[in-house]
Amino acid sequence: MFLKVINFVLFQLGWMACVWGGAHGLPWLGVACTLPILYWHLRQALLPGQETRLLLLAMVMGGLFDQALLTLELVSYPASAWPAGLLPLWMLCLWLLFASTLNVSLRWLRGSMPLAAVFGLIGGPLAYLAASRIGAVTLASGYLPWLVLALAWAILTPLLLWLSIRFDAYAVAADQQHGWSHV
Repeated sequence: MFLKVINFVLFQLGWMACVWGGAHGLPWLGVACTLPILYWHLRQALLPGQETRLLLLAMVMGGLFDQALLTLELVSYPASAWPAGLLPLWMLCLWLLFASTLNVSLRWLRGSMPLAAVFGLIGGPLAYLAASRIGAVTLASGYLPWLVLALAWAILTPLLLWLSIRFDAYAVAADQQHGWSHV
């Protein structure tokens, strides 16, 4: 239980550092906070190589999705030294941070992929809404960006959870916590 709470809190801190930094011309802040969080996260994993694969897969998948949003001009980010047509590095950090929750604090969602889809359908757009209120992202006007976000997150969340089962670096620890054993 302690690991889940720490994982959740670190994700929230990392998310805020990325988004606040992106909004206030400090894009390096998110990267600077993400690195020690991921280091700690991987130190807790029983199979760090497996967890690293999951993190990288999630970053690539999420990065491609967010790059598509940017390319299609459904979102934009504040001007910075980073090239305007490329997804900011702090956004990739957000995907790494989100992936770090899949085998720990979001593990409970594995029990129901339909619930995971609803979680993504609602939670994904809410995260972008919060980021837009802070000033880190601007969504194009109209319903299209929100519809794309909701549908994509309704697909991505269960897909990433499915991958987290495949690359589960915390399975033995979670099973021991529940009194299960691998024979």
